[in-house]
Amino acid sequence: MIIALWIVTAMLALAFVMAGTMKAVTPYERVGEKMPWVEDVNPAQLKGIGVLEAIGAIGLILPAATGIAPWLTPVAAFGLAGMMAVAVGLHIRRREPFAPSLVLGIIALAVGIGWLIFA
Repeated sequence: MIIALWIVTAMLALAFVMAGTMKAVTPYERVGEKMPWVEDVNPAQLKGIGVLEAIGAIGLILPAATGIAPWLTPVAAFGLAGMMAVAVGLHIRRREPFAPSLVLGIIALAVGIGWLIFA
């Protein structure tokens, strides 16, 4: 079971590090072309969201992999789940599709619970 948890954790971390890095380094206007919700945040907030996603992705892997403060892995997962809950709310308010954020949030929640149970 721990192998499956590691696989899901790694895939989730990859998704968040890619999305977060894109938001943190791509110019605000270019992100807004592909993601209409960006018009509800300013450039600094978008960069902050990207940095938090990337840090959360690192937090999913590094603590558990090194054994240094492994309790941070479920904390990172629950933090990312919380971010996705806010994202779902934003998309619902804007009447946009919210399924990707919901799925990522549910997976992050499951990863957090999995690390609490199996680690």
